[in-house]
Amino acid sequence: MASVSLPAAHELPRMIRVRQRFPPPPLLDVAAAVGAGLRSLTGHLRPGARVAVAVGSRGIAQLPELVRATLAVLRSAGAAPFILPAMGSHGGATPEGQKALLAGYGITEAALGVPVRAGLEVAEVGRTADGRSVPCSVAALRADAVVLINRVKPHTDFSGRLGSGLVKMLVVGLGQAAGAAAFHRAAAVVGHEPALRAAAAVLLPRVPLLAGVAVVEDQRHRLARGEVVAPADFLTRDEALCAEARALMPRLPVEEVDVLIVDRMGKNISGTGMDPAVIGRMIHGYSLAPDVAPRRPMVHRLFVRELTPESHGNAIGIGLADFTTTRLLRALDRRATATNALTALSLQGAKVPISFDSDREALAAALASLPGAAPGRARVARIRDTLSLEWLEVSEALAAELAGRADLELFGPATPWEFDPAGNLPPLDHPDAEPGETGPAARAPGL
Repeated sequence: MASVSLPAAHELPRMIRVRQRFPPPPLLDVAAAVGAGLRSLTGHLRPGARVAVAVGSRGIAQLPELVRATLAVLRSAGAAPFILPAMGSHGGATPEGQKALLAGYGITEAALGVPVRAGLEVAEVGRTADGRSVPCSVAALRADAVVLINRVKPHTDFSGRLGSGLVKMLVVGLGQAAGAAAFHRAAAVVGHEPALRAAAAVLLPRVPLLAGVAVVEDQRHRLARGEVVAPADFLTRDEALCAEARALMPRLPVEEVDVLIVDRMGKNISGTGMDPAVIGRMIHGYSLAPDVAPRRPMVHRLFVRELTPESHGNAIGIGLADFTTTRLLRALDRRATATNALTALSLQGAKVPISFDSDREALAAALASLPGAAPGRARVARIRDTLSLEWLEVSEALAAELAGRADLELFGPATPWEFDPAGNLPPLDHPDAEPGETGPAARAPGL
C-alpha cells in the first residue's frame, strides 16, 4: 500500500459521459442456430452414446442457453451427454475449481440435469512434426463423441488468422493443464498460431469429435452469429469467424490516453482479465512471445479497481495495470493466478501493481505520476470493463478532441468526481438513455 498527497477537488479533471454509436443489436435465436446444424450431425450416434459437451471458462453471452440447446439436441438423438470442463489450467488447475467456474455461469448438474465430470487426467495422442507431445483429456478420448462450445474472437496474446475458437478449445481446453502448458511452451518457440495448427493436426483425426458450436459476439457482448461446425471445417470456419469477430470488436474511441480507469477485470471478461486490444498492453510484455507486435491505443497510466467474482480469485492480467486497490488484491487468489501465469508463460500478467486503500488515492497517484499535464487537464477515460465500451466517461480535455464525431454522442455538462465516504467511486453503470437524449435524464445515477 502506498500513500500520496491528494490533489484538491478542483484539480481533478471534470468528466463527461460519452456513448459510442454501435449498430443495432442482432436478434439471434440460439436454439435455432444450434438445433438444425447439430441435428444433421447426430444421425450416427448410437442410443446411449456418451457425448462430452466441452465448456470453457469464458463469460460467453447466453452460455447457459447455448449449452441447454446443445444438450436438448443430443438427448433427442438418444445420447447420454455430460459436461466436460475444458479450460486448460483455469480454476486453479483443480477439478473443484473448474466446476466452480462453470457453476458461476449457471452450468451445474442441478440446472442442466446432466453430470459435470471434471478431471485433469490426460494422455498423449501423438506428436507434432517437430516432435512435441500433444496431450488430450482422457475423459474426452473415452467418450463416444465430443462437442465443443466456444466463442470465436481474436486472441489476446497474438494476431493471426486463428484466434480463440474451436481449434484453441481443442488444443488448450481439452488439453487440460498439461496440454495448455505444452501449447504455451511450443508457442514461445514457434509462435502461437503455428503451435495451434501443429497440435490440431494431431488431435483432429484422433479425438472423437462430433461438432463444434461456434459463436461470435457483437460490440455490446451479445451474440451476433451462432453456427454448428463439422470437425473437418474447424480451421476454415475459425479463420472466417475470427475475421468477422475482429470487425465487430469494440475499442476505445481514442488512440492515446493519459489515464485509463477500468472498473473491473476478470476471466469472464477476457483471458487476460482486460483485453489487450482495448488497453494496448500485451500480457507477455517484454517476455516470451515471438509473434507479438506493439498495439494501440497508448495508455500512459492504467488503474483497475475491482476483480469480478466470476474470476474466483484468478487475477491474471493484473500485471498490465500500473495502479490498483487493496480490495482487489484481497480478492486475488495467489495460487490460481500463479498457476495460470506459469502455465501460459505470461509471468508479467501476475505481477502486482502499486495499490491504494481507496479509488481517490489511486486516481491521485496516477494523475500525479504524469510527467506533463496538470491533473485538471489530463486526458482521462473511464470504462466499466473491456467488453463494455458503448458507454464511457472522458475528461474535458479528451472530450474536446471527440466533439463533432459522427460515431459518438457526448452528454454534458461536465461534472466533478463523486466519491463515497471511503473515497471510492460508485459503479459506472450504463444509463437507460436512448440515442439523442441529452441533459440530466441521460446521465447514470450518481454520475
